[in-house]
Amino acid sequence: MDSVMEIIRTDNFLLVLLGIMVVLLIAFIVLLAKFSSLSKKYKNFMVKLGDGKNLEEDLETYMYRVDKVEKENAKISNQIENLGHNLEKCIQKMGMVRYNAFKDVGSDLSFSLALLDENNNGVVLNGIYARETSNIYAKPIKNGKSTYAISEEEAEAIQKAMTSKEIQKD
Repeated sequence: MDSVMEIIRTDNFLLVLLGIMVVLLIAFIVLLAKFSSLSKKYKNFMVKLGDGKNLEEDLETYMYRVDKVEKENAKISNQIENLGHNLEKCIQKMGMVRYNAFKDVGSDLSFSLALLDENNNGVVLNGIYARETSNIYAKPIKNGKSTYAISEEEAEAIQKAMTSKEIQKD
């Protein structure tokens, strides 16, 4: 232990210790310069990325907008689904037959018009034209059939409607 104390008291030890301190001081200054340079680069990067604004605020604004768009998309999807269900009840199929109701009247001025939804429910209209009068009759249709007596032309119009192309649903 005495020998260690003697070495510590010598001038050589103090010179070595001083040399180590100088090396450490130089290393500290180099590290400080590199840190300062890196800090400037980081700040410049953040300013360019954030258009001169606070990047954290921009990210919060972006996340708020994304949440808002997600909620709006869910709402729109729900509305589309509801529209799809309502579309089933809309007129989607049509069939029409023109004919002469009376032999003395030409040009097929009488008609039968079937208007049906996706489930073949709707109405068949029958317009009968005569020289002196014109009448229109409506008969309800359920699943492609009516509880009322159907004429040959009305049956043909209903059949045309049921075999017509439906509105395309995507």
